Amino acid sequence: MTEKLLQYIWQYQYFNGSDLVATSGDTIAVIYPGLLNANQGPDFLQAHIKIGDTTLIGSVELHIKTSDWQKHQHSLDVNYRNVILHVVYQNDAGLTVLPTVELESRISLHLLDRYAMLMALHPTLACYRSISQVDHLVWHSWKERLVVERLTRKTGRISSFLETNNFHWEEAFWWVLCRQFGSTVNADAFEALARSVPISILAKHRGQIQQIEALLLGQANLLRGRFKDDYAKLLQREYRHLVKKCKLSPIHVPVYFLRMRPGNFPTLRLAQLAMLIFQTEHLFSKIIEAQTIAEIRKLFRLTANDYWHYRYRFDEPSPHKKKSLGNTTIDALLINAVIPMIFAYGNYHSDERQKLKAIQWLEEVDAESNKITALFSAASLPNKSAFDSQAYLELKAQYCDPRRCLNCAVGGALLKME
Repeated sequence: MTEKLLQYIWQYQYFNGSDLVATSGDTIAVIYPGLLNANQGPDFLQAHIKIGDTTLIGSVELHIKTSDWQKHQHSLDVNYRNVILHVVYQNDAGLTVLPTVELESRISLHLLDRYAMLMALHPTLACYRSISQVDHLVWHSWKERLVVERLTRKTGRISSFLETNNFHWEEAFWWVLCRQFGSTVNADAFEALARSVPISILAKHRGQIQQIEALLLGQANLLRGRFKDDYAKLLQREYRHLVKKCKLSPIHVPVYFLRMRPGNFPTLRLAQLAMLIFQTEHLFSKIIEAQTIAEIRKLFRLTANDYWHYRYRFDEPSPHKKKSLGNTTIDALLINAVIPMIFAYGNYHSDERQKLKAIQWLEEVDAESNKITALFSAASLPNKSAFDSQAYLELKAQYCDPRRCLNCAVGGALLKME
């Protein structure tokens, strides 16, 4: 038995509550078990408990043993003065001044065995062998909540961006989008780049693709050195002019090429990002106004300019290949940049239509395929869309890894299952 499990049992009243009596002999009736308290103080607040003929409203404190009350010195803590009931697994102190209820004989051994099994099994997914037994309706509603929780967590970074730039949504989206273009390896560098070049400057030069490329590559310190390619030399000249004109300073975060596929090289990603700026004005406004995800996909179906068809980086020729954004890359942009921004916008403006659009679009994007989603697929769970894969990623990181089975709808369903 753990205190977390005891809290779970009390919260959902998963014990035999008939003829409940305190250690003093007084009858106990639980009208309302209270609200679980995540802050300092008693475990449950605002509980309604009938003791004998008197109904009390106050706090409930839970312990494994009655003596834990004194061990934790609650009698000296003002936060515990409103406790009306002490709920324990084992009473090891006999009669007490505070009304006390012992639950050891009232809790199903089957529930305890199932909990022990969950804690002892699969090292990465406790319910691996039984997860597919959970009812479809439980899974569907739980995945919806997981997706909302994940989108809400992602809006945390977006909110910090908005607070920094005085709630300029287009600017914040530029930062989020640029960070995603950098992928995991260069995310911090690309975010720093986005912050170093305001979209107002990019808008003034969006008529010339070479100037946009010069701004992005130059700010990323990728135009330094002596080049053989005439195009690289052209961008160098453009950047020397623009950096003085716009009073810019290059970033100090390094950009990496190592252990990366050529298609993800930062030079190529910045060239593709430059083309997006060149082709599209007021990008975030277009995304908010879009009615279908097909409209957004069309915006991101872009190809870097002709120079990059023969290059992945300067002075290193390669066989001809058009450097277009692939479907997988576009899906990643939708999942990690576009859809979280739409959800954040809807959340900030209390616009349920935009929040619903974000969730619905996840259902229209192909599912992510990685080690985590493969784990759930191996457990016979469907992974048909990004809605599924994002739910699984959230479940694994926020519930499975820290073993929060008691806070998980699936864990709760399995504990109750006969």
